[in-house]
Amino acid sequence: MGRRRRRRRVDPANAARALPEAIAALSQTLPAGPSPETFRRAKFDRPEAAPALWRLLFCVLSPQLPDDASASFSPEAQVRSVKLALRTQGYPRRALAQLPDDGSQGSRELLLALAWLLARGPLPERLLAQNRVQLGDEMHVCECEALASPGPPAPSVEADGCVDIRHLQWLMGKLRFRWRNLMASQQEQCALLGKIHSYTRGCHSDCSLGHLSVTETELLRDPEGGRQLLRRLERENARLQAALEWRRRELVFWQWMDTVLDACPPEASQPTFLPRIPTPGAGALEPLVRELQALQGELREAVEARRAAWEAGVGGRGPEWSAARTALREAVGQDLAALRRACERGGSLVQPHGPRRLVRTEAGAPGGPGLRAPEVIEALRSREAHLEVVLRRLQGQCRQELARLVGALPGLVWILPPGR
Repeated sequence: MGRRRRRRRVDPANAARALPEAIAALSQTLPAGPSPETFRRAKFDRPEAAPALWRLLFCVLSPQLPDDASASFSPEAQVRSVKLALRTQGYPRRALAQLPDDGSQGSRELLLALAWLLARGPLPERLLAQNRVQLGDEMHVCECEALASPGPPAPSVEADGCVDIRHLQWLMGKLRFRWRNLMASQQEQCALLGKIHSYTRGCHSDCSLGHLSVTETELLRDPEGGRQLLRRLERENARLQAALEWRRRELVFWQWMDTVLDACPPEASQPTFLPRIPTPGAGALEPLVRELQALQGELREAVEARRAAWEAGVGGRGPEWSAARTALREAVGQDLAALRRACERGGSLVQPHGPRRLVRTEAGAPGGPGLRAPEVIEALRSREAHLEVVLRRLQGQCRQELARLVGALPGLVWILPPGR
């Protein structure tokens, strides 16, 4: 109810004029954005609006593809991809999953799905950041957690028949081969970037950079590319201006979406399309911080009591319990050490993620703001050592499970593979 009270009433006449402008601004920020007329037809579930909205959702849910890559996918493939992506992200309405795969129906359901994506977070800003024009040489740093799927975990499905171990080994070998090819190509790319940065040293007007990027070097070689880059920058500026206009007028869109939702047949769980609440300031978080600290103290006391009870119960059960307890303490100690190092480096537990511009600096020269290569390498080596410990622990658990299974089959000889 509190979020409902935040809404301001808008004059119907002004809303009728502002709605097409808000939808036009939204369409300009989205890839393959349809016209406001398509949105109006989708409200009444007109079938002629469905193909454009299927294509829009496919481009929104596949931001890594180029703008013209959607034409290479058939409409059936786009529909299946959109359904799978929305189901993975936890879209609550079942009516969309029941739409036909030819993409000829369901324009109103697609409009609701688009509004659901907009209500989850800053979708236009995220798409603009992913598709922005890159002027410098960038590299993505520490994005292993960011690549995880935001949706719920997939349900476990039992295999219909026996699993072919040789096929799994072939897949693992194929994965390792492609991983080595990827690493080799990245090393070659870094070597070429290093040569360009070394050859163009002192050519940049910005003293903090000192060298040209690949894009800037290409402009010197091909002046016609400068005109193309200028047109790309102008299109990006137009999209940024449209995003600002959308933020000023989005309230009218959400009020219109209420009428679209009212026209839909009821379901067991209706999604609520409300604008995202801005993040409160630091002052508003102080009571929450104090409450979390109090809960942390209570949790620590409960953990100590349970640990004492557990040690009293299993302390005399043999050396295997002592070994398991020692291994568990080592694993927890390594996790805590990694968290402490993260706090010392950045002052918080948030690790650097996202693209970073590569800048070549001389040894001993003061560097600008950002990450330094030795710091990133040290963090990656620490993460690698931690993963190695986890891997060895999991391998030990697998050996114990295999030994238990082999012991249940008399006459079976278990031979470990070499190097394990």
